[in-house]
Amino acid sequence: MVTTDASPVLAEEMRLEEGAVEQKKSTKRIGDRLVEQGLITMDQLNVALHEKQKSGKMVGQVLVELGFVSEASITAFIAESSGQQQFDSKKTMLDPEALALMTKKDVLKYQAIPITVLKDKNEFRVAMVDPYDVMALDKLKQIVPRGYDIVPFVCPSTVFTDVVHRAYGVTSTIEGIMKELSGDKKAAKENMDSLSEEEVYSHPIVRLVNAIVFEAVKIGASDIHFEPEENSVRVRNRIDGDLVVAHVIHKEYWNGICQRLKIMAEMNIADKLTPQDGRFGMSMGGREADFRVSCLPTVHGENIVLRILDQNASIVPVEKLDFSAHNSQLIEKILARPEGIVVVTGPTGSGKTTTLYSMLNAINTPDVNIQTLEDPVEYSLKGIRQAHVREGGGFTFADGIKALLRQDPDIIFVGEIRDEVTAEQALKAAMTGHQVFSSLHTNDCFGTIPRLVDLKLKPAMLSGALIASFAQRLVRRICTNCKVEYQASAEECRLLAMDPSKPPTLYRGEGCVMCNGTGYKGRVGVHEVLYVDETLEELIAADRPIAEIKAAAYKNGFRNMADDGVEKVLKGMTTLDSLMKSVNFANRM
Repeated sequence: MVTTDASPVLAEEMRLEEGAVEQKKSTKRIGDRLVEQGLITMDQLNVALHEKQKSGKMVGQVLVELGFVSEASITAFIAESSGQQQFDSKKTMLDPEALALMTKKDVLKYQAIPITVLKDKNEFRVAMVDPYDVMALDKLKQIVPRGYDIVPFVCPSTVFTDVVHRAYGVTSTIEGIMKELSGDKKAAKENMDSLSEEEVYSHPIVRLVNAIVFEAVKIGASDIHFEPEENSVRVRNRIDGDLVVAHVIHKEYWNGICQRLKIMAEMNIADKLTPQDGRFGMSMGGREADFRVSCLPTVHGENIVLRILDQNASIVPVEKLDFSAHNSQLIEKILARPEGIVVVTGPTGSGKTTTLYSMLNAINTPDVNIQTLEDPVEYSLKGIRQAHVREGGGFTFADGIKALLRQDPDIIFVGEIRDEVTAEQALKAAMTGHQVFSSLHTNDCFGTIPRLVDLKLKPAMLSGALIASFAQRLVRRICTNCKVEYQASAEECRLLAMDPSKPPTLYRGEGCVMCNGTGYKGRVGVHEVLYVDETLEELIAADRPIAEIKAAAYKNGFRNMADDGVEKVLKGMTTLDSLMKSVNFANRM
């Protein structure tokens, strides 16, 4: 039995060696495996074994005491061997709500500190010096909500004390930090770039930035806007497509906040006159997230926007993207085509990348070679070779397509067709037997055709290469927790093209705790899919007007975004108000 005062190195080593005995020594000893991985030499192991015989201590502890290997390296090895994750104190923000569940006294007593509570996964994540400490686990079971699993992260004892001091030595709530700043005028004027590593973790400006970012990730925001005005800084979060004011901060703190954000994104803090882009990654209570940062000088100071990319978000299967039955059948036909161009259109934030990733994942099998060109790579796709385009660094989309064609691809994903050269290379790839997926910025799927023609693609060649064009928008989804029925009004019936004498049943959210009183939670896609059949191919090749192409498409059963959205309104997925904010209803008014 492992004693409670044993270090995690000793405790885990005992378990590993006991397991090896039970398996009749079929498993190599911890020392031998450390040698195999190059963490120590055989000579160092022999010295440690000799010391072990004299002192009676475990090999791992002896190796650390002799200075042959660091405790951090041993901890990482133990985490990998036991299948548990290692706690990274420098890149992890602790959840203030989770910290409130345990007192500092208990945290030190049981050598376990809460990281976060993940309600969507029913997980209580905690950093532990010894993840097998029975007393600590029993204490955690008392405070964790019923039905939640305890997920321990291995934390070195030398790091643990410092983490506890940072977490419980200072306030971590936004309100508390703002009160602290109001009484410490010097902190707001300090240069963030000159802080030592220890000062960084305790400085109120740093903690304020961390708290604002953590709050946004926790509530599911897709973007954070830091907007300096004449006397204040407005912080807004984009939630389910809408911007919501989260905080208003005095302007005197903006210089420090701006510096901290630029340091995190590895930008030039001295350059305040030119736009800059950057990126950084953080673990938000155990949830990995990447942040794309954009900085733009304005009359009141630098405006900074953070785009949040949740790395724990899995690729959504095509069948769960809310495509209607009509559009799903078209997608099956499109994905079955062996070559040609598929274009997804829509404004920024309309879910184009999600749709393209889902389609790529659907056709990703071991017998095909899929390669992508992205700016930047947003999510990692298993089994797919992804390249990061750097337009200002000599690696453009056009250059990338040429290089990819020499990599024997079957399917190519080009993040965006931006110029004539990229369009021409994409067309050549499609005409030489490749499937090409890409995106464009147009208002609807019909806009793809004149846009590609404007990029100097000949209609006769485009007609044989273009398979389909998608257009989509994201509208707010009704909260399922507070959804109620009601009868459509006469005006709603007119917009829905329904008989007012027989009004349909519609749905809306009344507002609850789950949706923060908005009546909406999450988003749903509305789509239109233009499948280029033989009739449309002839019209495109003849360079006929878009009105004529539209008429032919509607004759063949084309359904626009408004039609698709109305279907989702009647099914209770969204509201007419939300739909009309994103989709053109002018023809129905």
